[in-house]
Amino acid sequence: MFDKFREECGVFGIFGHAEASNLAYLGLYALQHRGQESAGIASSDGHVVRLSKAMGYVNEVFDAAALSKLPGRMAVGHVRYSTAGESRAANAGPILVDSVHGQLAVAHNGNIVNATELRDRLVRLGAIFQTTVDSEVIVHLFARSREDSAEAAIIDALHQVRGAYSFVMMTKDRLIGARDPHGFRPLAVGRLGDAWVICSETCAMDLIGATYLRDIEPGEVVVITEHGLKSIRPFSPAPKAQCIFEHVYFARPDSYVFGESVNEIRTEFGRKLAEESAVPADVVVPIPDSGVCAAIGYSEASGVPMRMGLIRNHYVGRTFIEPQQSIRHFGVRVKLNPVRSILEGQRVVLVDDSIVRGTTSRKIVRMVRSAGAREVHMRISCPPTVSPCFYGVDTPRRSELIAATHSLEEIRKYLNADSVAYLSLDGLTGAVKGGRQSYCTSCYTGVYPVAFPRDEEAYLQLALKLNGDPEPESPTIVIPDFDKDPVAR
Repeated sequence: MFDKFREECGVFGIFGHAEASNLAYLGLYALQHRGQESAGIASSDGHVVRLSKAMGYVNEVFDAAALSKLPGRMAVGHVRYSTAGESRAANAGPILVDSVHGQLAVAHNGNIVNATELRDRLVRLGAIFQTTVDSEVIVHLFARSREDSAEAAIIDALHQVRGAYSFVMMTKDRLIGARDPHGFRPLAVGRLGDAWVICSETCAMDLIGATYLRDIEPGEVVVITEHGLKSIRPFSPAPKAQCIFEHVYFARPDSYVFGESVNEIRTEFGRKLAEESAVPADVVVPIPDSGVCAAIGYSEASGVPMRMGLIRNHYVGRTFIEPQQSIRHFGVRVKLNPVRSILEGQRVVLVDDSIVRGTTSRKIVRMVRSAGAREVHMRISCPPTVSPCFYGVDTPRRSELIAATHSLEEIRKYLNADSVAYLSLDGLTGAVKGGRQSYCTSCYTGVYPVAFPRDEEAYLQLALKLNGDPEPESPTIVIPDFDKDPVAR
């Protein structure tokens, strides 16, 4: 319903706790924002790895009875949104296989850009694939490895893949976390008493009372056994390319990602946005929930008070029945409603984290105007999004990204806003440690840190269209001249 990039996936692992599967359930609950299509947990009692997974939210897939069938002191969990491979039960994670190296459960966040190339080679060698997800390539490479141990076979498999990945894997007696050499996707490690925890975001540790220790470093593989944690650096060093969009939108604001507070960084984005493009106004209104932190920063730096002029309905399920007589803006109004007493007669600054196609932003501006706003100024706490992501994020084709095909003035007219301004790339990267050298900004620049095999870009875009989502609104945007046509305005 909202015109946003789709989250990727969330992964969670725990070693050495009597209630491992129950804690994995809670960890996935905290990571639900990273994937809402399916959920799964694999557990090990030291002898056998068991798996339960299905389509749906975490609390729909698991109950007390299901968790009781996952005994053991070790568990791996996964919540998924499909960025490569169709949305269906077979593609839910974790993936569990049994091979000459023993059982292996794999939970993956990211996208392996040479997966098709590897898959074709494996099929020619006789491999039979049960899913269409890129992470199944890993388990086939693991099973075919000639290394002597499971640990060595995993590292051998990782040496053959390229792209963005944060893996949490489990054999019958060890927990393994791995991050690609560029560090695209986050992965953190912590402690819960004597137990170890690995997960996508620290908010999952907070929920179960664990303590965040550090991030797993780009190119690092950690192996956790009853003897403790062992760190391995099997890859050649590579330039960092951490996903800047984790800080812009994906991660929960109460998390630490890439070692930094998401809340503090988003607030700093808002401050810099005000420094770059403040406008005379009466009230700053965030578009909830993703625009709240930046709106706070914008308000602090500009001196314009912030108020919650849009209220979000948090109880909207995944589906709802639309009336036969279509209500104008129904799809947005079911989630957001304007507060007339805050907006009426005011010069309003609307703050959001991003604009993708622009369709939802346009409806929100209309809602705010219908509530009586005198002026509406749109401020976005990231640069214009001009390129798709191929590293584990579901993004539209370039032709569907409004900023890739239209000027700032055309976007303003389409949104029917009095002004539109984005945070600059320098402003964005100046708010994070390491700056532009530590982050992937391909969605803003079109410069991709990891090259794609031939035709891989076309394949990935096709895969996104196979997810069962309805066809997006036409990328052709007809912009009325609001300045000359008050009726259209």
